[in-house]
Amino acid sequence: MSRIDTLLIANRGEIAVRIIRAARRLGMRTVAVYAEPDRDALHVRAADVAVPLGGSSAAESYLDVRKIVAAAERTGAGAVHPGYGFLAESAPAAAAVEAAGLTWVGPHVEAIRLMGDKLEAKRVAAGVGVPTLPSAALTGDTPFVLHEQAAAVGYPLLVKAAAGGGGKGMRLVETQDGLAGAVATARREAQASFADPRVFAERWLVGPRHIEVQVVADRHGHITHLGERECSIQRRHQKLIEEAPSPAVDPALRRRLGEAACALARAIGYDSVGTVELLVDPDTGEFFFLEMNTRLQVEHPVTEEVTGVDLVALQLRVAEGEPVVRDLSDAAAEGHAIEARLYAERPGAGWLPAFGTLHRFRCPDELVRCDAGVDDGSEISTFYDPLLAKVIAHGTTRDEAIGRLVRALTTMQIHGVETNRDHLVAVLEDADFRAGRTPISYVEDHPLLLDASPGQSVRTAHAIAAALVGRHRRRLADEHWRHAPGGWRNVDRDHHEVVAFDTGGATLEVTYRVGADGSFAATVGDETLEGRLLEISPDRARLEIGAVMVSCAVNQVGARIWVNSAAGQTELRELSRFPERRAASAASGPTAPVPGRVVRVEVEVGSRVTAGQTLVVLEAMKVEHRIAAAADGRVAEILVGEGANVDAHQLLVRVEEQP
Repeated sequence: MSRIDTLLIANRGEIAVRIIRAARRLGMRTVAVYAEPDRDALHVRAADVAVPLGGSSAAESYLDVRKIVAAAERTGAGAVHPGYGFLAESAPAAAAVEAAGLTWVGPHVEAIRLMGDKLEAKRVAAGVGVPTLPSAALTGDTPFVLHEQAAAVGYPLLVKAAAGGGGKGMRLVETQDGLAGAVATARREAQASFADPRVFAERWLVGPRHIEVQVVADRHGHITHLGERECSIQRRHQKLIEEAPSPAVDPALRRRLGEAACALARAIGYDSVGTVELLVDPDTGEFFFLEMNTRLQVEHPVTEEVTGVDLVALQLRVAEGEPVVRDLSDAAAEGHAIEARLYAERPGAGWLPAFGTLHRFRCPDELVRCDAGVDDGSEISTFYDPLLAKVIAHGTTRDEAIGRLVRALTTMQIHGVETNRDHLVAVLEDADFRAGRTPISYVEDHPLLLDASPGQSVRTAHAIAAALVGRHRRRLADEHWRHAPGGWRNVDRDHHEVVAFDTGGATLEVTYRVGADGSFAATVGDETLEGRLLEISPDRARLEIGAVMVSCAVNQVGARIWVNSAAGQTELRELSRFPERRAASAASGPTAPVPGRVVRVEVEVGSRVTAGQTLVVLEAMKVEHRIAAAADGRVAEILVGEGANVDAHQLLVRVEEQP
């Protein structure tokens, strides 16, 4: 056996922090690496030593295996753990690490190569009797050739990256007309994410469930599995909510899935932690092989929570040569675990990524496990995946686990960037989800959940709390009022104060009066409420409204205010009492919703365009976004070119109204 004394983690974010935690428990020294935007990131501060890789993009940093190896040699690291993404499923990267005399924490190079090529993986799976879906390589450059290649698969089909996963380089194609455009987009995303533009077509099933099996193999020829995970709640083919065990898998199906996964692992001499992904028809019990991920999965914590097995520690022990599978004979699943991925993104705006400074990040650790890659002050950039954290709950039953997760997500304080938190809560509370009716089309089938937010009564209470805390702060800042008793004033008792908030495009005005005894009356919009102010401080208010007591935390950064209570979080922006006059812009046309790079301009000056027509294709965080015309008109000016980097809200195309 080869002891690992110093481990380099060739990754970032929550998975780097997770690996550091496991390595330390095993007595290992840890080394982090970082690109320039991550200089002050949590994983950099959590490691014993950190090495800069330079650059900002993944290609300049985390994907450069030569820099990774050099960092390991410089710090005396004897092993490299790739986490997931980036280099984790790169056979050349694993080979380069081993050629340098270092230990690769993962399976042997040939297993990565076989399973990394998704078409080759399907051939191996079919060879050991695991059912597969019809597929074909898409190598053509003309629509005619592509159509001919796809004919063997049939429509609908999914265009997929041959060298990747995680939803990158994947496009659903309903009819022949959409094939060429989907292939071009998938190739660009695959190149950006995996440095490999190859794609293939695979038959698309309607209404299946996405089930995966966790396999564990050591370097002594022992292989087992730790049950399945349900991963059907997805957006853009990327998972959002995962759970173990699956509510759609009975013991007989579980046994068949486990046998198939172990047979595939055995066929390639697998020797690490890995996952076999399948599509399952819950009505017939039929299943089909999708891919094998030769790495740690993002959702590995749900398996850890139900089995009590530390999968990262297991990986490290396998890499050291320990016969770990013999220790797993009693790792039976207990209870239910569920994980929600917290992303900086806007579900109701086409899943556009969000960015900015995370002013506050608080998770109720007594309820759940929170694997986070961020903390107060973290900068969320546009260079990398927008995953902030994974929140995992365990319970004796599925309902109990869901309840704990809902409570934890609802009460989290996440200030500074928009997230998908409200959408996650809405899904977890939805009747179909609670009943286990979750095909992979679930998110598309429930569009009303995309714009979920706290109800009007919550927003009203939060607005009153923000107004009263703001009033308290102003009194504390004024030396003449600082020592006056609460509610005292030198004007008539019917005097009212007014504050206006922007609540995300709509103005909400709060008119209120506070008495000396703490009683108050507040008019919010068209609603007038009476209550009592029980406690007040610069960052908290405890109110009684309509005989219901509400405790609110209030955090203000500049004009932005975040209010949290047990019912959720709202963001307000206090409007100036003396707004500046702003000249109306003569510009008219679409702007960039996020910083990014222009991939393609699809119109010319003078072109007639219709509402909804794509004008510019923008890439942000390795995903392409189509920027469309808001109304009919004529292109008067194109302000960007292909390859240009643009800022958020930058005007891209000037469109004149059609005469």
